[in-house]
Amino acid sequence: MASADWRFGVIFLFEIGIGASGNLALLCHYCILCCRGCRPRSTDVILRHLTVANTLAILSRGIPETMAAFGMEGFLSDAGCKPVFYAHRVGRGASMGSTCLLSVFQAVGIGPRRSRGAELKAKALNHIGSSSALCWGLHMPLSVRVPVLGSDTGVNGNITETVDFQCCSATLPDKDKASLFGVLTLSHDILCLELMVWASGSTVFILFRHKQRVHHLHSHKISSRPSPETRATQSIVILVCAFVSFHALSSIIYFLFPLHYETAWWLVKTSAVSNACFPTAGPLILLSREQCVSRVIWKK
Repeated sequence: MASADWRFGVIFLFEIGIGASGNLALLCHYCILCCRGCRPRSTDVILRHLTVANTLAILSRGIPETMAAFGMEGFLSDAGCKPVFYAHRVGRGASMGSTCLLSVFQAVGIGPRRSRGAELKAKALNHIGSSSALCWGLHMPLSVRVPVLGSDTGVNGNITETVDFQCCSATLPDKDKASLFGVLTLSHDILCLELMVWASGSTVFILFRHKQRVHHLHSHKISSRPSPETRATQSIVILVCAFVSFHALSSIIYFLFPLHYETAWWLVKTSAVSNACFPTAGPLILLSREQCVSRVIWKK
């Protein structure tokens, strides 16, 4: 076993352990709140979908990559290879979509209650569940092309243009088709990144205005602790930076992958690691973010 494989195996194990634990902790956090009789918020539905999508994205790619890195190569048959890659693409897409939905509905929900758009806000919040289901429904057909390309290493070892994932391999189409699919995937990712930045920026702006009003009302009180608005803003900025950085890197690698399959081994490993970065770190950031934003919402 090469030293590089061993190092990647350790990284995958770390992401699986931290990612699965973080998503489980986030899910348990809201289950405990519900058991204590706390009023559930409308965005809790999205968080449940997000934890499922994150876990699917981490485990579907992380477990096969870890097993392959520690020497168990070619253990997936064609029937097992295609569902694994399909599940990973669906999980990754649903994770990105759910995170964007969470930020958008968070911005809508934290807005002023007495405004001309209050009726529109109420209608939008009533469609959170259907929006989450639509997110899954869109990414399932969009990812169908992935299992079409997947193939077993042992069966298709004589194909010239294949990429060896160690656990299995994939045949590559011609570069024109690969570029077209890469552009479509990149467009989807850019749209998600733009929505995330816009929604989070709107939330930060609303929190800033709320902090100014509270500071004006309580200007005689001096506190050394940062306000809930400040902590919420910090966590939102961290979440956006992590989301944009990890997914931008993953999208660029995914776009370059079909065009540089000769050196695809490093792209395969780097793509697998970067794809699991946000599903691993996101729940830990969201745990602190949700607590801070909750305090702001309840105080308004």
